[in-house]
Amino acid sequence: MHGKIGTATEELTLLMSSAAIEAFGSRISEVLASRPHRLITPKLALESSAAGEAQIAFLSRDVTGNSGKTDLAPTLLEFYGAMRASPRLTWLQTHSAGADRPIFAELEKRNVMVTTGSGANAGAVAQMALLGVLAIARKLPLLVDAQRRKCWEPLLGERAPNELKGQVAAVVGMGPIGQEVARLLRAIGMKVIGVRRTREPVEGVAQTVSFADIATVFPKASVVVLACPLTPTTRGLMNRNTIALLPPGAILVNVSRGEVVVENDLIGALRRGHLGGAFLDVFEKEPLSPDSALWTLPTVVIAPHTAGHTTGHYAEVGEIFLDNLVRWRDGLLLRNAVK
Repeated sequence: MHGKIGTATEELTLLMSSAAIEAFGSRISEVLASRPHRLITPKLALESSAAGEAQIAFLSRDVTGNSGKTDLAPTLLEFYGAMRASPRLTWLQTHSAGADRPIFAELEKRNVMVTTGSGANAGAVAQMALLGVLAIARKLPLLVDAQRRKCWEPLLGERAPNELKGQVAAVVGMGPIGQEVARLLRAIGMKVIGVRRTREPVEGVAQTVSFADIATVFPKASVVVLACPLTPTTRGLMNRNTIALLPPGAILVNVSRGEVVVENDLIGALRRGHLGGAFLDVFEKEPLSPDSALWTLPTVVIAPHTAGHTTGHYAEVGEIFLDNLVRWRDGLLLRNAVK
């Protein structure tokens, strides 16, 4: 995308939250110093003559709030409303690494360029994935259960954790998160095989295969980490058939999207003992229903879609937006554009 919206003398309107304006407003003004511009909030956009004038929108994390997939925070609904009421909107920068919410497809149909925050939380998400691998491999749920019962139960004999060093980990998705996951797993001595759209090699990964080659990889993978976007190819990727390919006792970690896993098939494999456990940060429906069997399965650790949340994430996404704004100003291609 090239960054020319109107003429250089036409006032540019950017839609963003009051928190984002406070955090980044002065730096935005530095970037756009030669162009008249104003920053407006969704409330102002919907309640004043500014409605419909926004050409650029920045969807920051504070707007999303505690939204699930279907239960949206009032701030997010308001932001959606402001974007829908802005026929001149040309570019949306979002804080999220993925762009699979329905609003993004809706905007793309209007020829709105969508760019993501991919890479801003790669380190944090990868650390959570490593935590998940270690938590399940080292049987942390058993230790926590024993602690709650005030029982001294060493993991000895048949209860001893398997050694991870030398084992194969399949990392599904080789974007910034997947590559950092691979690096961390290599650091604890695992052999990493990357799974992606193509077989193009990835530096530091022992082997790279395509999604079509999963049947050649899963039978030797004692760990599978899902770090892929949600696409028609990855939706339902982990199902009864693919899970059955994994060796008994394999570990599944999902820090991607819940719909990549068919939850009923996962629950069945866990109940049968085919899988050694699962660490899940995302789910088919969020928040996860209190009725889900996943809450009480003894080899499952649940996190409430929080892998990427750190105190520094807000600023990191802001840097991506500001960098893209410079690129937009200079007529250059933007980072993380949704294809």
